[in-house]
Amino acid sequence: MTLSQLSVPLTKDQAYALVDAVMERDDIAITASAHEDADTGEWVFEATCMEEPDVDAFNEVARATLGGDVGFTVETIDPEVNWVAKSLEGLKPVRAGGFYVHGSHGDSKPPAGMTAIRIDAAQAFGTGHHETTTGCLEAIDRALKQRRFGAMLDVGTGTGVLAIALAMRTRQPVMATDIDPIAVETTVENARDNGVGRYVIGLEATGLSHPQITAGGPYDLIVANILALPLVALAPAMRRAAAPGAMIILSGILNTQSSRVISAYARAGMVLRRKLIKKEWSTLVLERR
Repeated sequence: MTLSQLSVPLTKDQAYALVDAVMERDDIAITASAHEDADTGEWVFEATCMEEPDVDAFNEVARATLGGDVGFTVETIDPEVNWVAKSLEGLKPVRAGGFYVHGSHGDSKPPAGMTAIRIDAAQAFGTGHHETTTGCLEAIDRALKQRRFGAMLDVGTGTGVLAIALAMRTRQPVMATDIDPIAVETTVENARDNGVGRYVIGLEATGLSHPQITAGGPYDLIVANILALPLVALAPAMRRAAAPGAMIILSGILNTQSSRVISAYARAGMVLRRKLIKKEWSTLVLERR
């Protein structure tokens, strides 16, 4: 499989508007994101595509969204390079909600009183450094201080950092699902490395309809750090999977997308209890009525 990355420097507002417009479609990109270039201060729109991107389609979206064509740059992503491992080089440990997420490449000792989670380089998303993950960890920390939970579910587990955080704090089983078999394998390995292999149940699944997910429910706590559009689509299934009074923690949501997600979950019977904002990203804490 050959992946390509399409990018263009824009203003911050333009970049996020283009992200929203591209992610409204399901036929031109796998993912789209906006970020600030630390070296230049410019905001950059990026999209990852299967094979060669359809530049004409991207320009069509850009004209409709921004009022004109933009100069997209296309690069092929080298499949032989483990980009996650490469990006981890030099990353510092993260502190979030009483959790200390680090890799074995670091030499610092976890502070006393913090729950240390080791997440090493892997071909899966989620090293603990992104605002969506730290937002979820803070929400998890607060939730576990408020009440005890029975069945727990992590949707779109990535490297398993959230499922591992739950298992380490509660010593209770956590179902950790992902559509990517590499992510599931990585999660199981990371759980074992962190001493909670017996508690984290890795499962390859799309959505919430897998029989094993149904059999493990209803869930008292559900966390899902994916993307806004899949979260909106999952709202009815999320309600069915959640026990009455369950807490649902959602992230992977741009601030500009949070209202749409909140509305979708309100229609499905889940009310917003708390919203955490970290830079351009929102983490939502909801309760199933």
